[in-house]
Amino acid sequence: MTVVLIHGVPETPSLWNDLRGRIDRPTTTLRLPGFGSPRPTHLDGKEAYAGWLAKELRALGEPVDLVGHDWGAHLVMRIVSAYDVPVRSWVSDVAHGWHPDYQWHEAATLFQKNPEGEELLASLRTQTPGSPSFGDFLRPRGMSAELAAEVDTVHDEEMSTAILTLYRSAWPNFHTDWGKDFDRPARAPGLVLIPTGDPMAQPTMDLDMAARTGAQAVELNHLTHYWMLQDPDRGAEVLNRFWASRPA
Repeated sequence: MTVVLIHGVPETPSLWNDLRGRIDRPTTTLRLPGFGSPRPTHLDGKEAYAGWLAKELRALGEPVDLVGHDWGAHLVMRIVSAYDVPVRSWVSDVAHGWHPDYQWHEAATLFQKNPEGEELLASLRTQTPGSPSFGDFLRPRGMSAELAAEVDTVHDEEMSTAILTLYRSAWPNFHTDWGKDFDRPARAPGLVLIPTGDPMAQPTMDLDMAARTGAQAVELNHLTHYWMLQDPDRGAEVLNRFWASRPA
């Protein structure tokens, strides 16, 4: 059974490198269009990205174990709630974004505004001496120096456009339109990871979403948004245990 890992925003598949070597089954990663690769113009929002992901998963030709982080996690949850795709299990680390009471964090609300979003991302692309880059912006949430450097290398206008397109299609939160398809147990068993060391963590909402969707929940105490970078051994142990509990 193949594990498919999907990164978030503004990341690349390198996010998963340390974790993949500790997973005891075949793995593959998918790169979101626009994040170091071209973005077709028809990918104009979150539903279009979900459709792209569904097509990629169907092309694999077998049921998969899906793992998503950040925006990748939101797309995973959309797949298992609304798309006819063969999935054996799913894992999300930001399920709170689907909660009816969730409110986007400050950076996201800026991305959703015009011209504030364009101006913020342009400033992060500039990389003039003394000014923060996108990688610097995410280091407090646990992004490694190596991934931060890669993000800064691939962050171009294409990536900025992809980011703005996604966030502006997800206002005020995912429950508003996608939630109606996930206020019931998912067709595949799920696992909600809760990294409590993330400064933007919402453990109560995560637990509520796990209960709503019939998923298991595991708190990753003291780990950050980038739990797979901070402690890949612990992350792999939790995932391997979850998969071992599922029928083959």
